[in-house]
Amino acid sequence: MRALPRPAVERLSPLPREFYQRPTVEVARELLGKLLVRRLAHGVAVVRLTEVEAYLGVDDPACHTFKGRRTPRTEVMWGEAGCLYVYFVYGMHHCANVVTREPGVPEAVLLRGAVPVSGWGLAGRRSGGPPEVVVGPARLTRALAIGGECNGVDLTTGGEVFVVDDGWVPEPAWVQALPRVGVAYAGEAAGWPLRFLLALDREPV
Repeated sequence: MRALPRPAVERLSPLPREFYQRPTVEVARELLGKLLVRRLAHGVAVVRLTEVEAYLGVDDPACHTFKGRRTPRTEVMWGEAGCLYVYFVYGMHHCANVVTREPGVPEAVLLRGAVPVSGWGLAGRRSGGPPEVVVGPARLTRALAIGGECNGVDLTTGGEVFVVDDGWVPEPAWVQALPRVGVAYAGEAAGWPLRFLLALDREPV
């Protein structure tokens, strides 16, 4: 895997709400390489985001808010950008999303994968050990102990979960745009290239 930098996150400020209020695809692409920080009772775990998916709200058949669906589960998506939308799937996993756009436009970015940066001993117990890359939204939330209690958390306040920018930007050639995973029910929208992935090799981190 390519050697990625190991920043000191305590000196970095959370991304502001304005970052998340932009078009969802733009936010998704720019989340690649950003640092997701999870404060736990016994320390802080940090990962660098390497895979995300964009969900485009009422016009996206793969999105929970397609055709304006509004339920207690999706209420967070209809609110402020920069909040965490966490939902339970298959009766066993949590998935974490970042809400985008302005209130009333229910779009979000699903966090699908990351590279451990620091504090992995804190979270590795939850995911079976420290892999080179955490692949899959359920593995990511399990690794960072992100569950239903994190639904609605404001990422812009620097609290229990937040995202920071340490200035590292991936090379454009590393970024791939691919169809989303697990949305065959969405018909033609299943093929939309809204999954963004950092294509990392296998050199040591």
